[in-house]
Amino acid sequence: MRRLYFLFLPVFLFVLWLVLNESLSAGQIALGIALALWFTWAASRLRPLRAKPRRLWKVIPLFLHVTVDIIKSNIAVAKLILNPRRNDFSPGFIMIPLTMREPHGLAMLACIVTYTPGTVWVDLTDDHRLKLHVLDLQNEDDWIRLVQDRYERPLMEIFE
Repeated sequence: MRRLYFLFLPVFLFVLWLVLNESLSAGQIALGIALALWFTWAASRLRPLRAKPRRLWKVIPLFLHVTVDIIKSNIAVAKLILNPRRNDFSPGFIMIPLTMREPHGLAMLACIVTYTPGTVWVDLTDDHRLKLHVLDLQNEDDWIRLVQDRYERPLMEIFE
């Protein structure tokens, strides 16, 4: 499979180069081949960690929870923004202790938190505490419970 990837990548990059330049001149073909081979060689040096999900069936309920939370957050943020009289919301930062250490799980958690309107993943400290910015921070304990129980625990079941 890895060989197939490294056969496909230079061909794809070469064709992309020709399409974007709209030219089949000898110079463009030579430059396209050289760049495609160089980028393929450079990409082979990256060697990312391979994700090894353990329980893929846990993705379905997690996906449903995230979808529902994104819809709810869209509505809540729209109400905050569209109501000119409502200026009593209180943005703030919270620190959430995380037990998950798996990099792919943490990356998924970062995506989930950032995709949800009204929240932004700010930092992950060395002692594995997530710094989260919340647009309307009413109760820190609710947010800590939400992230740990609804997102982190299923991701740990999937990746660890």
